[in-house]
Amino acid sequence: MKSLFTFTILLFASAVFAQSTLSGKTVDKKGKPIAGANIYIDGTYDGATTDENGQFLFTTTAIGQQTLVASFLVYETTRTVVNVTDFKNQTIVLRESSNTLDAVVISAGTMETGDKARVAVLKPLDIVTTAGSAGNIIAALQTLPGTQSVGEDGRLFVRGGEANETQTFVDGIRVAQPYNATIGNVPTRGRFSPFLFSGIAFSTGGYSAEYGEALSSVLLLNTEDNPDQNKTEISLMTVGLGLGNTQKWNKSSLSINASYINLAPYQAVIPQNVDWNKPFQSLSGESVYRYNFNNGILKVYAAFDSSKLDINQDNINTPNKIRVGINNDNFYFNTSYNGRFGTGWQVVTGLSYGYSKNQIGLDLDNVVNYENAAHLKLKLKKNFSNYFKLSFGTDYFITKFDENFKPNSGTAANTGYNSAIGAVFTEADILFSKKVAAKVGLRASYNNLLDETAIAPRISMAYKVSKNSQFSLAYGDFSQSPSVDYIKYSKWHQFESERASHYILNFQYSKDSQTFRAETYCKAYANLVTYDTPSIAFNSVFTNNGSGYAKGLDLFWRDGKSIKNLEYWLSYSYIDTKREYRNFPTAATPSFVADHSLSLVTKYFITDWRSQIGFTNSFSSGRPYNNPNETQFMNGKTKGYNNLSFNWAYLISQQKILYFSVSNILGTQNVFGYDYARNPDSNGFYNRKEIIPTAYRFFFVGFFWTISKDKKDNQLKNL
Repeated sequence: MKSLFTFTILLFASAVFAQSTLSGKTVDKKGKPIAGANIYIDGTYDGATTDENGQFLFTTTAIGQQTLVASFLVYETTRTVVNVTDFKNQTIVLRESSNTLDAVVISAGTMETGDKARVAVLKPLDIVTTAGSAGNIIAALQTLPGTQSVGEDGRLFVRGGEANETQTFVDGIRVAQPYNATIGNVPTRGRFSPFLFSGIAFSTGGYSAEYGEALSSVLLLNTEDNPDQNKTEISLMTVGLGLGNTQKWNKSSLSINASYINLAPYQAVIPQNVDWNKPFQSLSGESVYRYNFNNGILKVYAAFDSSKLDINQDNINTPNKIRVGINNDNFYFNTSYNGRFGTGWQVVTGLSYGYSKNQIGLDLDNVVNYENAAHLKLKLKKNFSNYFKLSFGTDYFITKFDENFKPNSGTAANTGYNSAIGAVFTEADILFSKKVAAKVGLRASYNNLLDETAIAPRISMAYKVSKNSQFSLAYGDFSQSPSVDYIKYSKWHQFESERASHYILNFQYSKDSQTFRAETYCKAYANLVTYDTPSIAFNSVFTNNGSGYAKGLDLFWRDGKSIKNLEYWLSYSYIDTKREYRNFPTAATPSFVADHSLSLVTKYFITDWRSQIGFTNSFSSGRPYNNPNETQFMNGKTKGYNNLSFNWAYLISQQKILYFSVSNILGTQNVFGYDYARNPDSNGFYNRKEIIPTAYRFFFVGFFWTISKDKKDNQLKNL
């Protein structure tokens, strides 16, 4: 019995003597003590809370190496392996967490919107309620700095780049045909409805290594994850009608809508500058299916569009008008999955397929072309800490293009190409502190058609100078296959990728519904395609010897605070650019560039009238054109462009809206440029014809009715 008692005493004594004491102090990066921090041994109840001097002291029965955890509110939690017997009078330094709202965000070259953006510049609602945009994403983006309003085209031109230098991505997957089909000097518009999307990021340059095949910019559209309720939407318009329905279930939802557009009745009433045989008509539809898994969401989007138009166009080189018509059939499919797995890993993957068929009639000649394009993508991402995030992945682009030209007389010609581009990319987000951040990336790609490998480094940095303002820097190399207008002749000619390098300096201020951005940039172009004939043809001599530059200043101010019920933004762009490309005999400013652009967008809410009214005024200085009657190339300048537009949305009842809009209410007779005769007249003078809008004004009236369970939802967002 005595021996048992002795053994028990020895066990108790050994347990007491096995206790270790840990002590120290917890401070921030500036050495200031942190009171109230929790310090403990992971997996035990042993720990303490720091006092007002940041000091802590506690004992533990744990032995050997253990994980010491330190955590407190807005500070980054630390986990340190220590030897408990040696941890005395040590200092633990806690860094402020990057998840706090005032942490630095890299903003050079990018304007983001939506719920997840730190600084909202344009929300989807802004796009559809901007006077003059007519619900067109592209038209609304043309009120932002860095863009050019090219009225005879309608696509997105950014910082001296042509429209094909901007790529569109939906949920990270490329859209091969983002615009409706059209013909020369008749503007097109984007295919997508703004309110399919919860967020929009428009990059005017220096964008992420995740995206490639774009020399100037990318437009990133992220679809809505889940609709709010079941509803039916009916649209009756002066240009057509639309019908949509959304059904929502426990883990999934389905949205379907269709529209029919026919401009014939409208154009029979409103004078036109175009001799129409068949005004624009289209039948389109789309569906979005979403399914929520426990750790991710699957989205399946499909859309079709069939459209046609037929006009008689004046031609300076022929005594009679030329009949031009186009029938376009388009199908687009996109599926994506965004989910989580393992210990903090995120996966984003998906694929897209686009099909387009154009049947073009040029008097008695006919052209038919087909494009099949696909994009496959896989991206993995992990946040190793709030200060370091790593992403990497791969994508693969496939394009098959065929064109058949069947002249009324002569020999038919076939052109086209098959292209496959494989790429890998990686990018790290590094937060050195709440004031300093960097994004470093690298993209490598191989183009089998060009037999070419491209390496493209990208880097951005940001420094926060105060709670509401910061500076950002960005640099990147970018490459892109030449335009289809050139590369379809690849079986006769060898091409190289066109290249551009971006340098960007940005300042941004944002506080209480006010945003100011100032950005200066420089782009250096290389390997641009040149040819030696008056127009592009299979027997042109092509080279990649072209070059150019674009540099300028963009300013943006948005204010929703200073005047009650008034929201407005003002944007200004200055650009200096020249290119030696195409068949230019010397470096010159392209005809789509205006040196100065200014836009003012206003939206005023009149509560007593249950109305929102808006005005948009867009101005740009004259654009260059080449006058063959002068010796200097591209020496001409058009008169300045001005367009004042107005819209009015009236809430008849909570779910019924009457909407009216008119563009160019002042009736300004804008001129986009001139077409000159190929040959001089008997006096040696080259005659010309103005390139003008299809109509100087556009009127729109619509009635929009939403039927939903809560009887509150409406289509103001869709106007």
